[in-house]
Amino acid sequence: MAANTDADASVVATDRSIQPPSMGKLITILSIDGGGIRGLIPATILAFLEAKLQELDGPDARLADYFDMMAGTSTGGLITAMLSTPGKDNRPVFAAKEINEFYLENGPKIFPKKKVGPLTSIVTGLSLVMGPKYDGKFLHSKIQSLTKETRLSQTLTNIIIPTFDVKYLQPTIFSSYEAKSDKLKDALISDICISTSAAPTYLPAHYFETQDDQGNKREFHLVDGGVAANNPTMLAMTNITKEILLENADFFPIKPIDYGRFLIISLGTGSAKLEEKYTAFECAKWGVINWLYHGGFTPLIDIFSHASADMVDIHASVLFKALQSEKHYLRIQDDSLNGDSSTVDVTTRENMENLINIGKRLLKQPVARVNLETGVYEPCGEEGTNEEALIKFAQKLSVEKKRRNAKANA
Repeated sequence: MAANTDADASVVATDRSIQPPSMGKLITILSIDGGGIRGLIPATILAFLEAKLQELDGPDARLADYFDMMAGTSTGGLITAMLSTPGKDNRPVFAAKEINEFYLENGPKIFPKKKVGPLTSIVTGLSLVMGPKYDGKFLHSKIQSLTKETRLSQTLTNIIIPTFDVKYLQPTIFSSYEAKSDKLKDALISDICISTSAAPTYLPAHYFETQDDQGNKREFHLVDGGVAANNPTMLAMTNITKEILLENADFFPIKPIDYGRFLIISLGTGSAKLEEKYTAFECAKWGVINWLYHGGFTPLIDIFSHASADMVDIHASVLFKALQSEKHYLRIQDDSLNGDSSTVDVTTRENMENLINIGKRLLKQPVARVNLETGVYEPCGEEGTNEEALIKFAQKLSVEKKRRNAKANA
């Protein structure tokens, strides 16, 4: 086979990068919720989606080649970084199918199992009052070894990851678009991932500083992005809307804003909604310790993280229904978790494999949409299974990528 000419190489490079939305017809978003070890559920679904894209466009296809923005919170932020941080040959450090292997290998070291004894629940409850359940040292080291010195502005596609600044009591959102114009927001990917994963009571808050070319510094005092947006779908949509209003060249001339052009896949990490774990009668008797730790769970963390995720899904569902573009928004979520599978830190081999199986089972289930009255996901029989919906999305993503590349190379 003849060696590539310079022209050939440029075509290959163009085909491996995502052209801006201004070159096509759609704006594509991938969103991944927070949920600790339950990240195995969306990771399983992403492996399926990437495999379908590879069937269409070849074995080198990666999710970062197809999404204008990837959004992730907590464990979703870590997955987002794995899929978008450049590694060898400027390709993502992880293929989607490798993420489950990462969790299976490293999950027990991130969330090491405590010794079980007759006083375990009491000791655990008291330790949560005294400090975080885990020191985070292994997780921090692992993230830093994976992402090295990569900064937010250097990811292979645009990403957005939420955190919360405890010093200023406000969300701090890390967006690729902002990082390209503001060096004080162009943090290391490692610092961002450590921060968005710092779930209160589980992992310690994270401090770091950034500095611009003029020597100005900014300090960050951050905890888990789930405090602000456990489901970052609307965050991604809002960030892109802002860029359109600012007349960012990536989107020009997409005005007025047409949300019917958005194509969104939003992946949850599951919830125990159908298990009905808590009641008002029970909660009415709780003090601080029970709200923080009760029966092996963390009720307060569960409540605000699921409330945050559900509110976003409700807003997005209403918006796309109003635009008659419901099939442009795919939310995949399981609200029937129970026992260990509903926790964020049980990393036994049995539980992790169960979470992977839940992801596989979700693929076979019908597309479901949230009932705006009950908050429960109900099947939409006419749209087929999640697997079938993802295959259709893969086809749309592939067509859009080829459309953009053709225009860029014309």
